[in-house]
Amino acid sequence: MDILLLGIYSFFVWLIFIKFKWLPWNIYSQVTVVVIPIVALTVMILTLNVVAPSSNDVRVYRYTVPIVSQVRGRVIEVPIEEGNRPVKKGDVLFRIDPTPYQLQVNTLQAQLASAGAQQRELGESLKGAAGKVTETQGAIAQAAARTAEVSARLGLAQKRAAQYRELAATGAGSKFDLEQAEASVAELTGQLNAARSAETQASATQTQAVAGREQVQQKLGARVDGEYATVAQIRAQLESAKWDLDQTTTRSPCDCYVINLQLRPGGFVAALPVAPVMTLVETTGSVIALYHQNELQKIAPGNEAEFALETYPGRIIKASVNSIVWAQGAGQLQVNGTIPLTGVQAAPQQRFAVKFDIAERDRSLFLAAGTSGDAAVYTDSFAALHILRKVILRVGSYMNYLVLKLH
Repeated sequence: MDILLLGIYSFFVWLIFIKFKWLPWNIYSQVTVVVIPIVALTVMILTLNVVAPSSNDVRVYRYTVPIVSQVRGRVIEVPIEEGNRPVKKGDVLFRIDPTPYQLQVNTLQAQLASAGAQQRELGESLKGAAGKVTETQGAIAQAAARTAEVSARLGLAQKRAAQYRELAATGAGSKFDLEQAEASVAELTGQLNAARSAETQASATQTQAVAGREQVQQKLGARVDGEYATVAQIRAQLESAKWDLDQTTTRSPCDCYVINLQLRPGGFVAALPVAPVMTLVETTGSVIALYHQNELQKIAPGNEAEFALETYPGRIIKASVNSIVWAQGAGQLQVNGTIPLTGVQAAPQQRFAVKFDIAERDRSLFLAAGTSGDAAVYTDSFAALHILRKVILRVGSYMNYLVLKLH
C-alpha cells in the first residue's frame, strides 16, 4: 500500500513539475517533494497503527480431548478413520472384548437373585418369629390370669379353713367340714404352684421367641433405602459391573475429528489417565491475534476485525473482537521459596492476545489448528483511514499465493 501511494504521489509530481512544469523544479521544490511523503507516510502509519492496529501473528487454536479407556481389555473393533473425517458426538470410537465384564454381570445377577430369595425366606421367618412372640405374650397373660384366679380362690379357702378350725376347737363345728376345707386349701395350693410354673414357662418361651426374632433380624441386616444391606450391596456391585460392561464401548464425547490414530484391533488398553489411546480435535476452536501492549489502547469488544490465513490465499475472513486476554505468563509468580530474578537485561515486551468471534458467513470455513496469518482490528476512531488497512491486508492475502521455494 505504501508503494502504491508513493507511485501515485510520484505520478502527480511528474505531471506538475516535469510534464506541465506548473511549478519550478529547483532545490526548494525538490526538498519539499521529498519531505512531504516522508512526513505524510510517517503520520499515516503511526495513526493507522493506533486506529486500525494490525498483527502478523494470528493463531488458530482447537481444543483437544484425550480419550482414555475406562476399563482394561483387548480391542476388538476400531470403526473410525483418522484425518479430517468428522466424528459425531456418540459415535463409537472403539470396542473392547466385553466377555469378562458380561460374565461378572451374570454372576452378580445370580447372586442378587439368590440374596433376594434368602431375604424373602428370612422375611417369612421373621413373620413367624414375630407371631411366636405375640403367641407367647398371650400365653403369659393367660397364665397370669390363671395365677390370679387360683390365688384368690386359695385365699378364700384358707379363710374358711381357719373358721372351721375355730368352730371345731369350741365343739360347735364338724370335724369333717374342717378336713374338707383343709383338703381344698391343699388342692388350691397345688393349682397355684402349677399356674405359677406355667407363667414362668410362658415367660421363658417368650424370651426364646424374642431371641429368635432378633437372630432373624440380624441375618437380614440393616436397611438401605428400604432394602436390606446385603441385597443393596450386591445390587450396587451389579450396577458397577453393568457400568464397566457399558464402558467396553467408548463413544465420542463431542463433534470432533481424529488425528494420529494408532489404535488397532488386537491392541490392549488399560484404564490409565496418563496413557490416552487417541486424541480428538474439536470442530470448534478459537482464533486469536497477538498485539503489543501499546496497540491495545483503542481496541474494544465488538470492534470489526478481519484476518487472512496462509491456508486460504486471497480470502479475507470477517470477525469481531470478542475480548482481550489481559494476562500472560510474565505476570505470574510461581509458588516456591526462590526469590524472583529480575535479570541483567530487560525482558522483551510481552504481547496480549485479542480473541475473535468469526462472522456468520465464515463459520462453516474449516480452520486447521495451528494455522497462522495476519489480522487487523478497526476501532471506532478515524474510520476513513480503515480503508488503507483493508487494502494492505488484502494485498498481503494475495501475496500468500506466492510459494517462495527454490526446490
